[in-house]
Amino acid sequence: MNRRECLALLGTIAPLPASVLAQQPNATRRLGVLSVTAADDAIGQARSTILVEALALHGWKEHDNLRIDWRSGAGDRARIARLADELVALKPDILLAVGTPSVEELRRRTTTIPIVFAVVTDPVSQGFVKNLAHPGGNITGFTDYDGPLAGKWLEMLTQVTPKVSRVFVVYNPATAPFAPLMLRTIEDAARSLHVTVEAAPVHDAASIAALASRKDCGLLILPDFFTMANRAHLLAAIGEARVPAVFWSRTFVDEGGLMSYSTDSAEQVRRAASYIDRILKGAQAADLPVQNPTKFELAINLKTARAIGATLSSSLLAIANEVIE
Repeated sequence: MNRRECLALLGTIAPLPASVLAQQPNATRRLGVLSVTAADDAIGQARSTILVEALALHGWKEHDNLRIDWRSGAGDRARIARLADELVALKPDILLAVGTPSVEELRRRTTTIPIVFAVVTDPVSQGFVKNLAHPGGNITGFTDYDGPLAGKWLEMLTQVTPKVSRVFVVYNPATAPFAPLMLRTIEDAARSLHVTVEAAPVHDAASIAALASRKDCGLLILPDFFTMANRAHLLAAIGEARVPAVFWSRTFVDEGGLMSYSTDSAEQVRRAASYIDRILKGAQAADLPVQNPTKFELAINLKTARAIGATLSSSLLAIANEVIE
């Protein structure tokens, strides 16, 4: 057979299917990552670093046997949708969706490419999976919320002096579709804690700024990538109001918020790398159970407490993982 005949024969050979590639450790695989945070955001950068390091521990090294296509939505739902189109068009072997909007957009575009998610609330009620133990379909991952968490946030506000008797719950309905679930938990807890709660939806800079007029109350900020993306404006408005607030992420406390009780989102990304590894090696997403968070942390900013004239109970301070003086 001459060279021309050999080349013609090679051109008729079909590409190897993913199941075969999974058995070839030297084959370069492709991972698409869609995150709701901005690429230059400190949180997004930290998660990207953690993911790369965790994948390397499983033997998947970027620019070696793994190509990673990074896409960042910067909290913009329309942008996230466009980026989801881009990633699915690249036909990656697997997708990582960080945040609820990322999962929603990717699942609308593919039912065949495996999707692992992280930092997602209530995937069953949102229709991402059938149930936690047996997700079915092409989606599985790691949640950032368990049932009692919302009640715990409210309880923390009742441990602030001067006493808080009214609490406004802040979130963006467009980016936090799971908010009704949390509101029900908060309302149930409010009855036993003798606190009045009221929804305070925000959707733009003006509605965030309006929070500065809230007085004689507490604020409870629900998990929502809109509030994370707009945290500087949110913290400024709360600071102007001089009222106690509890947040869903430690990042808010590091940047001047009063207190937070949160899951470890970095740990979720690290654990997601283990599922990516297993699926690239042949496991099916449908067979990997969705896992709830296992690590929580309480952070308190005493500098902020002094600035707003608030005192936190000794029992709350005693169990804090981090106290910023």
